[in-house]
Amino acid sequence: MNTPIDEVRAFLPDGAPLERSLEGASAPVRAILDRSLNRGEVGVDEVPLLLRLDGDDLRALVATADHVRREDVGDEVTYVVNRNINFTNICFVNCQFCAFKRQRWEDDAYDHEIDAILAKVDEAVSRGATEVCMQGGINPQMGAFHYRDVLVAIKTAFPQIHMHAFSPMEILYGSRRTNMSFEDYLTMLRDAGLGSVPGTAAEILDDEIREILSHKKVDVETWVDIISTAHRVGIPTTSTIMYGHVENLDHIAAHLGLLRTMQRETKGFTEFVPLRFIYENTILYQRGLVKPTPQGTPDLRMYATCRLFFRGDIDNLQTSWVKLGHELSALTLAAGVNDFGGTLMEESISREAGADAGEYTTAEEIEALIRSMGRTPRQRTTLYGTPDAAPLASSSGPASEDATAGSTLGA
Repeated sequence: MNTPIDEVRAFLPDGAPLERSLEGASAPVRAILDRSLNRGEVGVDEVPLLLRLDGDDLRALVATADHVRREDVGDEVTYVVNRNINFTNICFVNCQFCAFKRQRWEDDAYDHEIDAILAKVDEAVSRGATEVCMQGGINPQMGAFHYRDVLVAIKTAFPQIHMHAFSPMEILYGSRRTNMSFEDYLTMLRDAGLGSVPGTAAEILDDEIREILSHKKVDVETWVDIISTAHRVGIPTTSTIMYGHVENLDHIAAHLGLLRTMQRETKGFTEFVPLRFIYENTILYQRGLVKPTPQGTPDLRMYATCRLFFRGDIDNLQTSWVKLGHELSALTLAAGVNDFGGTLMEESISREAGADAGEYTTAEEIEALIRSMGRTPRQRTTLYGTPDAAPLASSSGPASEDATAGSTLGA
C-alpha cells in the first residue's frame, strides 16, 4: 500500500510557534498536551484518544511531540553502523506474522556454521560496524550451549564489537535446553560477551493477542521475567511494539503502559522502537485475518504519542526505515523521533514478510535523510555513546576493548 507522503507532510510542524498549533486543538486534547509539556504523565487510558486524532488535533500532537523531543534530547539524530546476522532460518515456532522461518528440509533452509558467521562479522567490521545484531529461528537441532559458543567465538576474534543478540524467545529456548534459570543463563551469556538484548518477541504484550499471533511463543509473564532479569544482571535491552495487525488501540495502550512500568522499575530500556506490521507475505494476511492497513498518518500518531507517553522514562525513540521506507522514516523525525536505527547491512526478516525498503542503508544515506529534515546526524554506539575513533579489530589484526561499543537495531 502506497504511503500518502503529501498527506503526512500536511501534519508536520511548519515553523510556527507551538502555541498556534495548540490553539487549534480541541479542549480534551489540549489538556493532555499541556500536561505533557509541563512534564506531567500521559495516562494509559488517554493513549487510544491520541492514536485516533486527525486534523488540527493531530497537528497539535505532532508539534508537541517535536517540541518535547527538542527540549529533552536536542536536535541531533543518532544512528549506528551495524550488521544484522540472521544465523538460521530454521524454526519450529510457526508465528503467523512471520514469512522468514523454514523447516530444515526446505531447499532454502540454512543454519550458518561459525566460520560463515565470523566471515560476516569480519565484513561488518571492515565497513566500520560497531555492532552486530544477531537473531535467528528457534532451531530444534541447536546444541544446548550454541548461543554461548557463538558469542565466545565472535568476541575472541573481534573483542571490540558489541553483541546485540538473542530475543527473549531465544533466551527462553536456550535456558530450557541448558536447564538453567534465566538469571544464570543470562549471566553466562553476559560473561561470554553479550552486550545487550533486542526487546523483540514483544509484538503485543497481551496473551489473547499472542495466542492468535503464535501460540508457541513466549507468553507475557515470561517475556517480562526475561527482560527484567536481563536488566537486573546488567544487560540493557531495547523495547518494541509491533502494531497494525489484529490488536486494537486498548491493546496498544496496555502494552505501552506495561513497558513504562518496567522501565520505572529497572531503568534498563535504551530506547523504544515502534515496528509497523509488514503483512504481504504472512500467514495472517493469506488467511484473511488481517487487511492492508493505511500508512502515513497512523505512523505519525504512533511515534508522536510514544514520545509524549514515555517522556521522562525512555528518552530515545527510534524510527524503522525497514518497516516504513526511507521517506516516511525521515518524516517521523518531525514527530518526536531522535534515532534512525542502524545501517543493518543484511536485513532479511522484514524483507521476507514483504518490506521493500532494502536490506542495507549506508551511513551516508542515513545522514542525508536526517539532514533533509533540518536535523544534525551523529553516529552512536549501542548504548548511545560516541564510537571509538580507532579502527575496530578484525581477524587479521589486534584490537583494544571498548566497553561502550555497539547499539540496538530495533527490528
